[in-house]
Amino acid sequence: MAIDTSRAETGYVHPSAAALKRRRIRLGDTLFRLALQFCLFVAFAFLASLIIYVLIAGWNRLDLRLVTNMPSGLASRADESGLQSALTGTLWVITLTALMCLPTGIAAAIYLEEYADNTRWYNRFLELNIQNLAGVPSIVFGILGLGIIARVFGLGFTIITAAIVLSLLVLPVVIIATREALRAVPPSIRLGSYALGATKWQTVRRQVLPAATSGTATGAILALSRAIGEAAPLILLGAVTFVRFNPEGISSRYTVLPIAIFNLIKSPQAELQELASAGIVLLLIILLLMNSIAIVIRNRAGKIR
Repeated sequence: MAIDTSRAETGYVHPSAAALKRRRIRLGDTLFRLALQFCLFVAFAFLASLIIYVLIAGWNRLDLRLVTNMPSGLASRADESGLQSALTGTLWVITLTALMCLPTGIAAAIYLEEYADNTRWYNRFLELNIQNLAGVPSIVFGILGLGIIARVFGLGFTIITAAIVLSLLVLPVVIIATREALRAVPPSIRLGSYALGATKWQTVRRQVLPAATSGTATGAILALSRAIGEAAPLILLGAVTFVRFNPEGISSRYTVLPIAIFNLIKSPQAELQELASAGIVLLLIILLLMNSIAIVIRNRAGKIR
């Protein structure tokens, strides 16, 4: 009895009990891993089924007519209708969005992470607003863009208005992702650079930013992927559903692929519904090309580093 008491006091566990506990832990780990794999399979199955559906539905329209023909307003010529104006408008808008939001977001992240004094009230105010803006619905940005950028600033329903609003919409994503990438850089890199006599800006530009390229590129991919598929704010900003001309500059009227697809999918004509499915495939192709370019840049930057 004294032996049993001493073993209990020293935390002794019988070998069979310890083995049973290990088996229970392994069983729990296995069940959890299977549950995660099942969730991944369900999500992938839904995504694959949607892609297969739109491919089958729009297969007959996946040809040069899709990108070379303008949309037709005649029901008799629905089979010859294309999406050239929407494709060109999308490229204009997403290019301007990238040129505005990526440098601004990366610069803001560098300031907040490397230079800002968190004891200052205005820096805390900036961080709080960035976190809040990340959760604001896109339609709110559309309303603010309509009231302030389009009307107060007088830019009207043009490409530059849409690009500014989409830049503001995805800017928090770029800032948050870039800040996380900067935080992931080991402090030893900064300390080693300072020890060699480098200044703050030299350390950030030559050491920290190259080391954070992977995370920064990931944030850019997520931001532009969201921007290219947005339709709600652009409905308020003049992305009219039927445009038979390509934009000629940042002050031109425009339409984009999400708006054109939304308009076509409501049509009772089978030809226009096929065109909508082909437009979805075209939008996915553009998105994949953008992501592929960003991934290639990220991987090359990683190899150079």
